[in-house]
Amino acid sequence: MRPSARIPGILAGLALAVGGAVFVAPAAHADSKACEQSLQQHKVQVTDDVRQACYEGQIGNQTSCSASLTEAGVSKEDAAAACQVAPK
Repeated sequence: MRPSARIPGILAGLALAVGGAVFVAPAAHADSKACEQSLQQHKVQVTDDVRQACYEGQIGNQTSCSASLTEAGVSKEDAAAACQVAPK
């Protein structure tokens, strides 16, 4: 096989290997448990509404996270702190 014919084959194999590694790699951010744990440290009971709000924070919707936690009876300060740790 000529060297010039091997290069596309090598590059294709490399692309498949790198693509497979990216597909198998875990997500870089934490789940909403960090948000829930932050609230538990401030004596907030974790209800379904709180879990949903923390999920909103996890996916990057900080405004909805904070507003939903405030509606669930969490102070604005505690809500803001919990929503900040959700996507990390």
